Amino acid sequence: MAFSEQLLADGADLWAAQKDHPFVRELAAGTLDEAAFRHWVTQDYRYLLDYARVFAIAGTKATEEARMRRLLHIAHAIVDDELDLHREFAAEYGLTPADLRATEKAPTCVAYTNFLLRTAHEGSLATIAAAIYPCGQGYLDVAEHMADLATAEHRYTPFIEKYTSDAFRESVSWMRDLVDDCAAESPGKRAAMREAFLQSTRLEHRFWEMAYTRESWEVPA
Repeated sequence: MAFSEQLLADGADLWAAQKDHPFVRELAAGTLDEAAFRHWVTQDYRYLLDYARVFAIAGTKATEEARMRRLLHIAHAIVDDELDLHREFAAEYGLTPADLRATEKAPTCVAYTNFLLRTAHEGSLATIAAAIYPCGQGYLDVAEHMADLATAEHRYTPFIEKYTSDAFRESVSWMRDLVDDCAAESPGKRAAMREAFLQSTRLEHRFWEMAYTRESWEVPA
């Protein structure tokens, strides 16, 4: 079994919990409260800025030219393409780019991005690869599940289409291969990779919950 498959098996309960989350089921049906989706858009926008930074840092730790090029390319694509999609989503709900930039991260978003950035700065490329993998593979698997559940097109269909697109699938496939290659090259780092993978997967699940409940700080700063 490939190491990436072993990680997915180890996180199977968390994967199932993501697919069964009401945010996911209601988005698939087109019945998700607009306020919950708006919260996801604003928080994920802030998340992706740091996610792009993590790929850029990973690029500086890559010793192979091809890996460096691809990691930096993904960082660029997140900033250029995926954030544009979020700005389009935001505009449909009356939010401006300034609104997105001014959004305060919710506690879960802070916890997730801080974990990823700390892993990027302190960890090896292998550990970073494992930490970023749940976001890519998770969104693909969840979006495929949404596509299976959806019975008609609705206002959230572009979300499902984005995260089941050929371009996104190819990017996730590359991330999966990176995890497997790093595990083969550095078997002594597999325990740390597993720990990073599971922590990110826990936070992926919490991110859906954060959006669904419109999580915020109990006492604003």
